[in-house]
Amino acid sequence: MSAKALNLQAAETALGAKLIANGKGTQALHDTVVAYQANRRAGTHATLTKATVNRSGKKPWRQKGTGNARAGYASSPVWRGGGVVFGPQPRDYSKIVSKKVKKLALNKALSEAAKTDRLFAVPTFSLKSSKTRELVAWIKENKLQENLLIVTKSVDQSAVLASRNIPKVEVINASDVNAEQILRYKQVIIAEDAYPVLTNRLK
Repeated sequence: MSAKALNLQAAETALGAKLIANGKGTQALHDTVVAYQANRRAGTHATLTKATVNRSGKKPWRQKGTGNARAGYASSPVWRGGGVVFGPQPRDYSKIVSKKVKKLALNKALSEAAKTDRLFAVPTFSLKSSKTRELVAWIKENKLQENLLIVTKSVDQSAVLASRNIPKVEVINASDVNAEQILRYKQVIIAEDAYPVLTNRLK
């Protein structure tokens, strides 16, 4: 048994939804992927300003008579060890994308996967145990690469445990898969039981 490749027409038939054959949805896909990546940023970077750097607030020398330039504090940004001017501070990078744009982006990602021969279908996906070697055997049995996204109706704990030791293999629910994940992997495998879920998400 091996996975069956889905071209654009076959994918439309399987999913029961109209996919995108032209350039429509490119901007939506870009905006959605940028939003997913931005939303993962912690935004916890911070530099010490002249107000927060741990330096003395004492005036280093008197105002006049020394021949040196006037100086008011050791934490001045112009001195070594002083504060940082306009350095990064904690911020929220998250972006909001509408449901309509996300739906269009998912459609576009699936369409591009089908058009570039990266989309495959398998009758079913199931593992008897959580052993990684069982998942590797399943991949070889279906003549797939170890750089793939497996989309199923529901993912059990055994599949999660089996896939986590393979760096470029991910198993995910059809209800949770997004456009960025579809673009990230060389091959996208859809189990037939996941068709109805994806169909509802695309309509």
